[in-house]
Amino acid sequence: MNIVMFGPPAAGKGTQAKLLTAQRGLIQLSTGDMLRAARTSGSDLGKKVAGIMDRGDLVSDEIVIALIEEQLDMNEDAPGFIFDGFPRTVEQAKALDATLQKRGQEVDGVVRLCVDDNVLLRRIEKRFKEEGRKDDNPESFKIRLGNYHKQTAPLLPFYAAQGKLTEVDGLAAIDTVAASIAQVLDMQKTGMETSTKPWWKRIFGG
Repeated sequence: MNIVMFGPPAAGKGTQAKLLTAQRGLIQLSTGDMLRAARTSGSDLGKKVAGIMDRGDLVSDEIVIALIEEQLDMNEDAPGFIFDGFPRTVEQAKALDATLQKRGQEVDGVVRLCVDDNVLLRRIEKRFKEEGRKDDNPESFKIRLGNYHKQTAPLLPFYAAQGKLTEVDGLAAIDTVAASIAQVLDMQKTGMETSTKPWWKRIFGG
């Protein structure tokens, strides 16, 4: 089972991905982590990534897809993957679909953690005052949040048209969010598509 997980920074996306990894054995593929690992790996692809990053250039979609393909091939026996930080554009989503289709797989579900921006900002401001983490600077966070919305906005209708998008209340308790995501995955896994009503509406209403 392959899941794409969307969520703004500080929404708890990483926490939920770790729970899915621990409970279901899914492998989290974070583009940031993959790029850092490739850079230090010493492989031919890693050297190419290192050169690009050292020049300050953006890593191309082709290279990111190559890194993902590398992980898919290295973990053929995995029960599935969580794609974190990718795709960021519709073209990347299409490339991911093509990569998975070559392996007889697909994106099975897309989970979006919905969190009110103002709540996130208050959370970050409080954490910044208490802990002083540089990445929690409220002004920088606003930019990151804006970029997230710009990147994900075109992807939501893309996946909704495929009947794969589910929106979960990211402000609920961690266990409640995890239970909502579990319902989505279990519904897909058992193939309960007998109703004429889409599965995500059967679970969450609407």
